[in-house]
Formats: sequence, C-alpha cells, structure tokens
Amino acid sequence: MYNLKHNFNQNIIVSIAMLLSVIFVQSTLLSFSFAQEPEGLKNSKIPYSPIETVKSSVQKVEETYTAVGTVKPKSETMIESQVNAQVQKVHVQAGDRVNKGDILITLDDRQASSRRDGANAALNAARAGREQAMQGVNAAEAAHKEAKLQYNRVSGYYKSQAATKQELEMAESGYVQAKAALKRAKDALAGAEAGIRQAMGAVSETNVGLEFSKITAPTTGEVIKRMVEPGDLAMPGKPLISLRTETGFRIEAYIREGLISKVKIGMKIKAEITTLGVSCDAEVEEIIPYADPETRTFLIKAALPNTISSNLPQQSRELDSTKSPSKESKIEGIYPGMYAKLLIPESIQEVVLIPAKAVITTGQLELVMVQTSKDWQLRYIKTGKHSGDMVEVLSGLRGDEILGVGGFD
Repeated sequence: MYNLKHNFNQNIIVSIAMLLSVIFVQSTLLSFSFAQEPEGLKNSKIPYSPIETVKSSVQKVEETYTAVGTVKPKSETMIESQVNAQVQKVHVQAGDRVNKGDILITLDDRQASSRRDGANAALNAARAGREQAMQGVNAAEAAHKEAKLQYNRVSGYYKSQAATKQELEMAESGYVQAKAALKRAKDALAGAEAGIRQAMGAVSETNVGLEFSKITAPTTGEVIKRMVEPGDLAMPGKPLISLRTETGFRIEAYIREGLISKVKIGMKIKAEITTLGVSCDAEVEEIIPYADPETRTFLIKAALPNTISSNLPQQSRELDSTKSPSKESKIEGIYPGMYAKLLIPESIQEVVLIPAKAVITTGQLELVMVQTSKDWQLRYIKTGKHSGDMVEVLSGLRGDEILGVGGFD
C-alpha cells in the first residue's frame, strides 16, 4: 500500500512539473513575440496602414519525388589500340575538343615499319619469280610448238613409208615431253602469281598495322579522360582515351519502384542542376526494366535539351499559377558526373499560397497582417515551400484573407 501511494504521489508531482514547464515556455514565447513586434505596431497609436494589399488563395500544386541523379554524356566512346605498341606521344589533354580524324596518340611504329619492309621485299621477290616463270612458259610454248610440228612431219613421212616406226615413236615422245613441260611452266607461273597476291596481302596488312600506330578521333567531340602517358604499353582492350561525342547530355537517376508506372518513354519531367543554378524539362529516353533488389529502384535516363532555362525554383515543387517564361540560353559549364535531380510527378494537392513579400519574419517567427472586419490583426503562420515570389502557408490562413504589405515605420 505504501508503494502504491508513493508512486501515485510521484506521478502527481511529475505531472504538475510538466504543466508548469509548458506554461513557462508559452509565456516566454508570448512575451518574446510581443517584444519582437515591429516598432510601427508596438508604439504607434494610429491604425495600421499598409503600402499595398495582397490576397491569399487556395491553389493546386504538383507534389514531386526528387530523384538524385548524375549528368552523363549521351554517347561516350572509349578509344583503344588495335596493336601492341609503346605509346610514343599523347597529343590531347582532358577537356580538349577534337575533330574527326585528328591524331590523338602516336605509337612506336618501328616494328610495323620493319614488317612492312619485309613484306615489300617478299613482294619484289615474288614479282621476280613471276618474270622467270613467264620466261619459262614462253620457252616451253616454243619447244611445244616445234615438237608438235616435228611429230606431224614424221607422221606424214611414216604414212608414205618415208620414215621408220622408230622415228615416229621418237617424234611422238618429244611432242609428249614438250607438252608436259609447257604444263609445268604454266603451273609455275600460276604459283608465282599466287605468291604475288599473298605478298601484296602481307604488304596491305603491314600498311594497316602502320596506320594503327596513329590513333585518330573517330568523330568530333571532347576528351573526357586521358588514361595513358608516353612510355605506357598500348594493347587491344586497354582504354586509352575517353571521348564524348557531340550528342548532348542526359541525367541518369534511380526512382523507387512505386513511381515506375508514372514515368513513360517520351515524357517531359523537370530537371535541376543545382551547381549551375539552372532547370529545364528533360525527356525520358530510356527506362531500364529491372529493379535493383537491394534498393528497390529503377534506373531512368532523361535527355537534356541543347538550351536550358536560367531561373531555378527554390524548392522541388513548382506552383502552376506562378510559372513564368524563362530566358533560354546554351548550356554552359556542364560536365559529365555533375550532381543533378529529376522531379518525378507524384500527386496533386491544394495548398494556401501568399506572396512572399507579405511575410514578416521576426527571429524564428513568421507573421502576416490580416485584415478583419474592424481592423488589422497580427497573425502567426507557418510557411512551407517557395516557388518564385510565392510561398506555401502550412497553417494560420484559410486562403481567402486580405494581407497587408509594408506600412511600418
């Protein structure tokens, strides 16, 4: 019984202490707010007279989900070597602009030059062999012709019994041998011509290998990264230079899976690049149809336009009634890897909006002058997100009040 009474008394004491603390804090805030009232209201005995009046209103705003993303080039080319060779000279630095055909890297071409010289020597030898084979064919054709004529003569003599059978057989044997020699000579010529074609192929191959010693830009663009220095070994499959082609930029960002149905290919969504202080409408180009099992997010890619507006909203929501035309200009100072945001439309809500100039800020407090049926009343409010010259009011106003602006001494 004693413990129950003791606990009950402790609970009463704690409750009284908490109540006194709340009363003390409220009285302190009240005294502070009155102490911080504008001098024109606290000391003036005449009615408040604003410089101008504005109205609060209830309007629809679009709630958005901010997807953090990264600026990336639409097309990025990795330059690699086609042969194994030592890097002799790198002609570009990161940030340089290059045109199609410009030399980026020069490789050591001594081995390629040596192979080309050997291939040229082999080609010359093959051509000389063909000349010899052609001379052999000419001699074989002459011998074949002479043997054929001799065989025909002896054959005629034999029919008229002016030649013996032995003489006929000897003439026939000489004709057959000449015919075989002609065939061998023609085969040798064909082999020599095949050798020439093979040697010419080797020369072409070495010329291509020699051309690979000068690595050129495949298209016009900008060097993003240089990954090789003179003296390094270049080989197929090893990136040497990263080149961004002139196809523009896009933002790649991950959105939660609950919003994937709200994003479509070709859809225009608001994009912000905070570092540059710019915003624009980006067009969704690609949606990767795969959710990361760890983060439950989808990757989307939205293309940035060639021009971008120069007035960035202060918050992630844009109020429909305060949209104003932006001055368009070319994108300047944008680089791959920069921080960016995509504002994905999520829902439509009604909020109370007032001009930001009507808000009176006193320390941590926010107040407005509200016109009543008799006079002006100082009212506490709580503001939310800003958009241009308008501010959202979370509490303190209904959306149909007349507010005063200025008028304090």
